[in-house]
Amino acid sequence: MRLDIACGRLPESALELNFADAHPGLSPEQAALEADRCFYCYDAPCVEACPTDIDIPRFIKAIASDNLAGASRTILQSNILGGSCARVCPTEILCEQKCVHTAIEAHHAVRIGALQRFATDWQMQQKTHPFQRAASTGKRVAVVGAGPAGLACAHRLAMHGHDVTIFDRHDAPGGLNQYGVAAYKLADNFAQKEIDFLMEIGGITFQSNATLGENITLAGLRETYDGVFLGLGLAGVRALGLESEFAEGVLDAVDFIETLRSRNLSEVVVGRRVVVIGGGNTAVDAAVQAKRLGAEEVTLVYRRGAEHMSATEVEREWAQTNGVTVRFWASPSQLNVEDGAIRSITFLRGTPDGGYDPQNALTLAADMVLKAIGQVFVPDPVRNDQILVENGRIVVNETGRTSMPGVYAGGDCTAGEDLTVAAVRDGRNAAEALHDELMASNTERADHNG
Repeated sequence: MRLDIACGRLPESALELNFADAHPGLSPEQAALEADRCFYCYDAPCVEACPTDIDIPRFIKAIASDNLAGASRTILQSNILGGSCARVCPTEILCEQKCVHTAIEAHHAVRIGALQRFATDWQMQQKTHPFQRAASTGKRVAVVGAGPAGLACAHRLAMHGHDVTIFDRHDAPGGLNQYGVAAYKLADNFAQKEIDFLMEIGGITFQSNATLGENITLAGLRETYDGVFLGLGLAGVRALGLESEFAEGVLDAVDFIETLRSRNLSEVVVGRRVVVIGGGNTAVDAAVQAKRLGAEEVTLVYRRGAEHMSATEVEREWAQTNGVTVRFWASPSQLNVEDGAIRSITFLRGTPDGGYDPQNALTLAADMVLKAIGQVFVPDPVRNDQILVENGRIVVNETGRTSMPGVYAGGDCTAGEDLTVAAVRDGRNAAEALHDELMASNTERADHNG
């Protein structure tokens, strides 16, 4: 008996439409009207809610004044990946949730994310870089991981005049933005365009197919470079812990999304009946994309209630409006396999006291099961180094410095919010601290020689 899994369930024209930009940008007229709604608050609460501390009233006022160069520079000097963050970050629970308009009955928040996209898109279309690289310092820094944290760190270090080499296991830089986010969120190859824009600062080299602990080591990097930044992300995926977990048709959602981002859409296989297990953004992205690839039935199952999901209410509603059935309080208990392939999956339903009833089961037919129950940091590449790891993450101080001299870290491999914008902040702040350290060592050497 063969699985009902196939590629090309929809014609290419339908796939192109399904994976076009989910939320097109504002027109100049729309942007001007939206910018005029801002109160330009002093000590604005929206700024406090932004992990990268963008001066939001300032950039919105610049848009209202038709000063798009000033608006984009204000954004990008705090967040060089402001374009992708405007598209993928949950602004509804960050800056926009704190907008004072929300305290006024029947008013909705200023569309800060959309205005940020408008300004940064304008800048990228100018084919010029808004920042200049400082004179070369002669210092060399290795950045391991080409995700948002690593890219933000590399750009800030390059601005200060350091030479940066980014190492990553993938063929192209970008990390989650390139391989782990729904294609309709970063449509039209935006992730690569933003990376090309970032690289225009100069002084940054990318080395692909480089994996820490395999063909590069932290000890080797410390010998060759003056400083190191680790933006390793979360390379491991939690397992269900069920028998037959590796049966045909049972996949990790992150692998499914990466395949979708790295191939022609018509070549990506999807089941006719897909079950996604999880309650985060990865689960939503996998479920919606499976539906848009042509799956007839897609069910997202979460073990707890809606209020416990890490995916926002906006994301959950997005899944439902895209034809995904969402079920709560159901925990996977058995993968039902025939001839080595998944046929259905059984869940135990939740009870009022928060437990699960073995006598109350739910079985869903499935040609494909996508696991999205969380990612974890894999410490193996740094296990033999002086890097302190606690509670499954690299330990850093307030500047991002690890327990190993000259080595900094940031993003998802350290404790904190698992958000793209938080990773950008970590990379930027660590770059500033590492720059200060490198310049201090120059001063000490000069004093000693003098």
